[in-house]
Amino acid sequence: MRIGLSPLIPGSGTVDDVVASARQVADDGFATYWMAQVFGLDALTALTVVGREVSGIELGTAVIPTYPRHPWVMAQQALTTQAVIGNRLALGIGLSHQLVIEGMWGISFAKPILHLREYLEVLVPLSKGEAVSIEGATVTARGSLDVPDAAPFPVLVAALGPQMLALTGQLADGTITWCVGPKTLAGFTIPTISSAAERAGRAVPRVVAMFPVGVTTDPAGAQEKLARGLTIYGTLPSYRAMLDREGADGAAELAILGSEQEVTDRVAHLKAIGVTDLAAVPVRGTPDEAAQTTDLLRRLAAELA
Repeated sequence: MRIGLSPLIPGSGTVDDVVASARQVADDGFATYWMAQVFGLDALTALTVVGREVSGIELGTAVIPTYPRHPWVMAQQALTTQAVIGNRLALGIGLSHQLVIEGMWGISFAKPILHLREYLEVLVPLSKGEAVSIEGATVTARGSLDVPDAAPFPVLVAALGPQMLALTGQLADGTITWCVGPKTLAGFTIPTISSAAERAGRAVPRVVAMFPVGVTTDPAGAQEKLARGLTIYGTLPSYRAMLDREGADGAAELAILGSEQEVTDRVAHLKAIGVTDLAAVPVRGTPDEAAQTTDLLRRLAAELA
């Protein structure tokens, strides 16, 4: 299992902050640096700069919403990033949420599964240098892209429900999860996407599981503090469904918190159930706890690779 980090960048963080953060993650020996895209920096643009400054680590988006970018535009930008950074990109995409797509951007969120299917039918071939000719209900695209020095990149989808997972297994390279606990991963997520990939004759999909992680002597206190910042996730339907499936009231309950041994056991369990990548979001604690968390994850990255 590969272990990467997705450090929190403040909303006012600059590109230089991201470069410094990614450089530290690379220097610490982690496999991947994951950057979220919310309401600050554009992730692909920032990672293009990072890739020119920081070598030797995969750079992933977790995740970019599909609706505002035509899949042709997404493929073109991603291939350009891929060429600039030396072919180290993992493109994570997702539908986002009706609250954002319709409420903030005024774009219809109707037929999300059809939207994703047609989106991937354009994006994936273009990412491989293949031509497309598709006139769908939600997307039309004809032609091909030629970006020198850009190799195909893995396309990972933030797939949660059964239809999304089946479609991702059929057309994409894997999934990135958030608010999905180990019971759900083992009994639902991994079997569903793996079966779909097998039926489609595709390779075993990557399963990138994102969890807050922290070594701490006060896990209850850390979880309580974390919960205040994660409340929104329990109100979003797709995440709420995953939390209910896991039997969790909120996202903070899924955080991997505790002693070094407790964190080690829970991370090792993720590998045992078939998670291929852990995207750890370090939990902010005391300086000593932060250092312990990084040191432990560094050791686990070597042991579980």
